[in-house]
Amino acid sequence: MEQQNIECQPASSSDHLNVSFTNYSYDGRSCIPGMDSYDEEPGWSFWKIILTIIMALITLATLLSNGFVIATVYQTRKLHTPANYLIASLAFTDLLVSILVLPIATLYTVTGKWNLGLIICDMWLSSDITCCTASILHLCVIALDRYWAITDAVEYTKKRTPKRAVIMIALVWVFSISISMPPLFWRQAKAEELTVCTVNTDHVLYTVYSTVGAFYLPTLLLIALYGRIYVEARSRILKQSPKSTGKRLTRAHLITDSPGSSSVSSINSRTPDMASDTGSPVYLNQVKVKVSDALLEKKKIMAARERKATKTLGVILGAYIVCWLPFFIISLVMPICKDACWFHPAIFDFFNWLGYLNSLINPIIYTMSNEDFKQAFHKLIHRLTCPP
Repeated sequence: MEQQNIECQPASSSDHLNVSFTNYSYDGRSCIPGMDSYDEEPGWSFWKIILTIIMALITLATLLSNGFVIATVYQTRKLHTPANYLIASLAFTDLLVSILVLPIATLYTVTGKWNLGLIICDMWLSSDITCCTASILHLCVIALDRYWAITDAVEYTKKRTPKRAVIMIALVWVFSISISMPPLFWRQAKAEELTVCTVNTDHVLYTVYSTVGAFYLPTLLLIALYGRIYVEARSRILKQSPKSTGKRLTRAHLITDSPGSSSVSSINSRTPDMASDTGSPVYLNQVKVKVSDALLEKKKIMAARERKATKTLGVILGAYIVCWLPFFIISLVMPICKDACWFHPAIFDFFNWLGYLNSLINPIIYTMSNEDFKQAFHKLIHRLTCPP
């Protein structure tokens, strides 16, 4: 990855539009009069402190939330399933983001200048690209796993093994590394001190390949999968509607507030209450009413769970798109339009951190929407806060 050492002198804007894949900071920030790392703004020292505190809190919250997800899955035997292994792997990936990427990103964003040398720059960029791509692709394999589980429940139950989950996770990391490796071959080591740490986007084909492979294709896949999951969930809700499952009991007027109450138990004979749809009499007794009523309540609960699942899918997809879409739009447009485009450095930093924020949102969404996770999470917190 070729690194340009930019000096503050008049130059065309194309000399400054060097944007990295996952750290799309504007290289020309230190060469634009009045915008040198924002330092020329009065009172910037105070805002630097505020900005540092905010970013440190995001980093700490990302680390703790994902660490708790991993610990919860590890210590709760009930959660040892292939589906939860994928969620734990996502949490591990986001944990790496909080450890390898966010602390250095905080320093670089606040100071606006790279002071850590060439080797650290290469390591940081590679970690940034790999971990953020892997986090996005984990969302795809989780959606794919749920899609197969819903549309082909019987057959996929046999195939849904820990080994299959490991293979899916391995493929995610292989593809993520394949996106992060090419820029390392373009960099030419230079003796002078680096002031910026970015990927050289003169290679437009790589920019297209990396953004399409890491975001646009996964996003289209997520929309397609969640769309099919939503349709399937809606069809199940309609099939489990109380209007159809409780039709016979409603006509007989045998449903009471308490199954097995006196009004229900009073009917034990083979007296025809009303004719069925085919014209033959329908005979009811206490046992039949109790079974039907219990089945109705069970299907109501299942329908409620399906509704909650569809809402969760919307939240997952919405949060993902809100966090990453602005960032990847700029990352694809800027290297192509060059002279015709310009953004304030703060915009790049904001969209960059908005993408990082998805690593904090992921564990919150996936755990809070799962009752087993919530119960295990509360037990773990109680165990840590109230030791025996």
